[in-house]
Amino acid sequence: MSVYFTNQAVEVVNNLNKNGFLTGNGEFVDKDFLPSYKWMIEQMDKRINNNGLMPIWLWATKPNLREEGHFNKGTKAVCLTVEIPENKVLLSDFDAWHCVLNDGFCMISEEEDRLFEQGKLTITKKQSWERIFHLAKLRNSEMWNNGDQIVQGVTSVIQKEQILNIEYFIAN
Repeated sequence: MSVYFTNQAVEVVNNLNKNGFLTGNGEFVDKDFLPSYKWMIEQMDKRINNNGLMPIWLWATKPNLREEGHFNKGTKAVCLTVEIPENKVLLSDFDAWHCVLNDGFCMISEEEDRLFEQGKLTITKKQSWERIFHLAKLRNSEMWNNGDQIVQGVTSVIQKEQILNIEYFIAN
């Protein structure tokens, strides 16, 4: 078991108390990102036996709730501290995930990026996306070694009994 954090709209607590569990909800996904989410769901199915469910996003370290960007300013939200078995969480690099979101090649070096642009690599763009799960490789690469690797995760279900703490906040 490992501890993770997930930021959610405050209404999630009501659903959690009513249903006893929390699942991902595709209604909140920007339509432009649906192909990326579909790809992540496929990866979850393959790697953590997900059964096609939408992801619930997790952080490996507690986010600074005073920072902007968690929600629209003024949104009432919660940060849930949860304990989940490692085999139910798929970890990835937050920055590299943006290659998937932006439909781009996930390069390891400037040289590799140049070769990809010239059509001289055998790896496809979609194959490169799987690198987001290779945290050590990214951390040691020239492209992603910025010293502040942010590790995110996805899971499909959070049970009420897995919640260790609920912290309420208003987004900045």
